[in-house]
Amino acid sequence: MATVSLIAASKEDAAAVFGVLRTAFPTNSRPSDDLPQAQSGDQPAVWSAEFEPTQERIPTDPIPLESSVSATLQGGYAAVDQLFEALGAAFAVDHWGAASADQEKEVDLRLSSKR
Repeated sequence: MATVSLIAASKEDAAAVFGVLRTAFPTNSRPSDDLPQAQSGDQPAVWSAEFEPTQERIPTDPIPLESSVSATLQGGYAAVDQLFEALGAAFAVDHWGAASADQEKEVDLRLSSKR
């Protein structure tokens, strides 16, 4: 299990990123067309979702984003690595940093459209 948090992302870009991950790792807990819901207020939105990746990933095509998106992947080593690979297939990924512990790791990324 891993959590994906998106910062500085529009609702549409958040939907695109989560859509890629739901396509790559289908789940019965959420429909594939489930869209992020915006909250009212002046605070910047942080979009988050949990995924349980499997070894059997469905390949995805590159998806355009309106602008770059900051993403944090946090969870078990294998789950974070699988999410990272799926995102790398759909987006250009800049790896900004990582922190590791005994059972889990956290990876900070910048996602943008592939050229």
